[in-house]
Amino acid sequence: MPRYEMLNNIAHRDLRVATGFGPEFGDAVGMVPAYPSEFAELQREYPIFLRKDPDTGGWQSVALLGFEQHENLFLQDGRWNASYLPGAAAKGPFLIGFQENRIDGSLIQEAVLHVDLDHPRVNAMQGEPVFLPQGGNTPYLDHIAGVLRGIHDGHAFGAEMFAALDAKGLIQPITLDVQIAQEHRVGVNGLHAIDRDHLAQLDGPALAELNRAGYLEGAYLMLASLHNMRRLIAEKQRRLRTQDAASAAGRN
Repeated sequence: MPRYEMLNNIAHRDLRVATGFGPEFGDAVGMVPAYPSEFAELQREYPIFLRKDPDTGGWQSVALLGFEQHENLFLQDGRWNASYLPGAAAKGPFLIGFQENRIDGSLIQEAVLHVDLDHPRVNAMQGEPVFLPQGGNTPYLDHIAGVLRGIHDGHAFGAEMFAALDAKGLIQPITLDVQIAQEHRVGVNGLHAIDRDHLAQLDGPALAELNRAGYLEGAYLMLASLHNMRRLIAEKQRRLRTQDAASAAGRN
């Protein structure tokens, strides 16, 4: 269970965060949340899909990392093989929480950083320091704060964006059923994507409405991202060949 505390430079002055990658850090996952604020970077390397949140019924965009629940095809030998790390992975043990402060007689909710002290990346001995010896933020913590701002802004924007796209009938379920090798087929359930044909058929006023709101660019970035399925399939095929070769060598 997570154990969140509000981050401060006294209680957490010795806090360090491991920045490597591996299953031991929780990186072996088939998909991670994605946010419109990072679509321009994500679409260069990851397929971006949509899923329905089973609790709220709202839409959540995700970056697909593999074809199984615990398969991250970008993860190899302690590295994440991509030039851009999704914010949901980059944030590590941190998140934005809120506290109430009374300002001029009014209760205001202010965003503050929290840290999960039971996260596998948290270590008091090794890793990136969070605070400087004199108490200021390290460049690492400043970077994390920027990542979390992007997630916070992207989450709110995404909820409105996906609702608008859905209202226009642009979000449709897809069947992700891929023949990886002659005897190996993979599939992922519950994914949705932007309907390219329906988008092309929208009239001028509808397109202008989406464009003014800033949603049209996101829809096209999601469509462009689907070309990255080829990369995932190629990496899955490579790993299957490696496994087959290792099995053959073990039999000899």
